[in-house]
Amino acid sequence: MIRRRHLLAATASALGAPAIVERANAQSAFDWKQFKGQSIEVNYQLSPRGDIAKAHIKDFEELTGIKVGFEQIPEQQQRPKVAMEMATGHPSFDVVNVGMHVQKRLIERASWMADLRPLIADKSLTAADFDQADFSKPSMDVATAPDGKLNVLPLNQDLFILFWNKELFAQKGLQSPPATLDELMTMAHQLTDASKGQYGFVGRGLKNANMTFWDDILLKWDQETVTPDGRKLLTDTPAAVEAATWYQKIMRECAPPGVIGFNWNECQTTFMQGRAAIWWDGIGFSAPMLDPNKSKVVGKIGFAPDPAGKVRNCATFIDGIGIPATAKNKKPAWLFVQWVTGKKMLTEVLRTGSGTPARLSCYAQTDVIKGSAFPPEWFETTQTSLNMARSGLPVIVPVTEFRDTLGTAITNIVAGGDPAGELKKATAAFQPVLDKSNEA
Repeated sequence: MIRRRHLLAATASALGAPAIVERANAQSAFDWKQFKGQSIEVNYQLSPRGDIAKAHIKDFEELTGIKVGFEQIPEQQQRPKVAMEMATGHPSFDVVNVGMHVQKRLIERASWMADLRPLIADKSLTAADFDQADFSKPSMDVATAPDGKLNVLPLNQDLFILFWNKELFAQKGLQSPPATLDELMTMAHQLTDASKGQYGFVGRGLKNANMTFWDDILLKWDQETVTPDGRKLLTDTPAAVEAATWYQKIMRECAPPGVIGFNWNECQTTFMQGRAAIWWDGIGFSAPMLDPNKSKVVGKIGFAPDPAGKVRNCATFIDGIGIPATAKNKKPAWLFVQWVTGKKMLTEVLRTGSGTPARLSCYAQTDVIKGSAFPPEWFETTQTSLNMARSGLPVIVPVTEFRDTLGTAITNIVAGGDPAGELKKATAAFQPVLDKSNEA
C-alpha cells in the first residue's frame, strides 16, 4: 500500500499560521459551543494529517469547549487495533481515521461506522458553510456505501502522477511530458542510454508494491481489477494482459537494472539522482525532490497528470474520518469531524505540505499557491488528477492477500514471464480466497 508521505515537513514554523479558531468563530452564528464541557477521544493513523490535527486541537477546544483526547498510532498497528475494538462493539474512541482504500468493504460489511447523513442534514449540528459538494467525486464515492450510507468524510486523497526531468527531456529535444501511454513508451526509449547509466523510466517492480502501479495502468484500459460487486476477478482479461504487457516492455527496456526489486523509495532515489527521466508514482512523494540536501534535480522537475490510454484517469488512495456506530458521544464527535475536514483545516494541510486534501476549494486559494515551494503546475496537476481519479485498489476485504498474489505475477512478468500465463495462474489462485471472503 502506498503510504502517505510529507509533501513538505510539517514543522513548527509551518504551523505558525493565524489560529484557525479565530477564523472559524467569525464564519457564522453556528453554535460551536453547544456541547461545551463534554469530552471525546480521537484515534488517528500516524501521518502528516494527524500532525496538523494534533497541532490545532487547542483551537478546536477553544472553539467548542469540548475536551479532546488524541491518539496517533503507526498505520500497521492502528488498523488491527481499530478492527479489534470495533469487533467488540465498545471502541475506546469517538472519532477514527481509516484507510478507505484498504478497509472500505470491511467497514461496510461490518457496519462499523455511523451514517453521517442525518448529522449533516441537522442544521443545528452542521455549520452553514460545511459544503459537502466541495469534496471531490472520487473521494465521496469511496466514502459512500452502495446503499447510500455515508461512512466517513474524505480526509486525504493521494494520486498517481508523472514526475519528469525537464533537463533530460530538453537534451533530447523534448519539451512536454507524455500525454498518452504511446507517447510515454516512445519518450522513455528516446531518453534511455544505458551506457551512460541514464534511463527513460523508473517504476515499482517489487512484489505487492508493483500491483498498485499495474492497476493504475489497467485503469487506462477503462477496467477495474474486480467486478463492481467485488465477487469476480478481472485480472486475466485481454485488457489486463495488454496492461501487463505494456508494463513489462517499459520496465525491461527503459528502466534501470534491478528494478524488479524497486519499491517507491528506490524509484524516488533513482529519479532524484537524475538517473531516470520519468517516474510514475504517488504525488505524496513530491517534497524530497524539492530539497537541495536530498535531491540533485531541484529546479528541473516537472509534474504532470497520468497519461491517457483508452481513457485518461489516475489511481487514487483515500483515507477518511468518521464516527463509530457505537460511539458514546456522536454529536460532539461530529463537530470534530466537520471541523477537521472543513475548508480551513484542509487548506492548512495543503499549506504546510502535509497532504493532498479531497476538498477542491483548497487548490483555488491563491495565497496558499503563491506561498508554496511547489510550482503552479504541481497544483494544476493535483486538481486535474482529483477530477479524473479512480480507486487504485479493489473494494474487497482481503486486499493485502490480493496485492501479494497479483504482485507475484507482476514480478514474474517483469522478469520475463508470459503476461497471459502469469495472470491466469494468479487469478485462479486468488479467486477462491475472494469467494471465501464473500461468504462471511
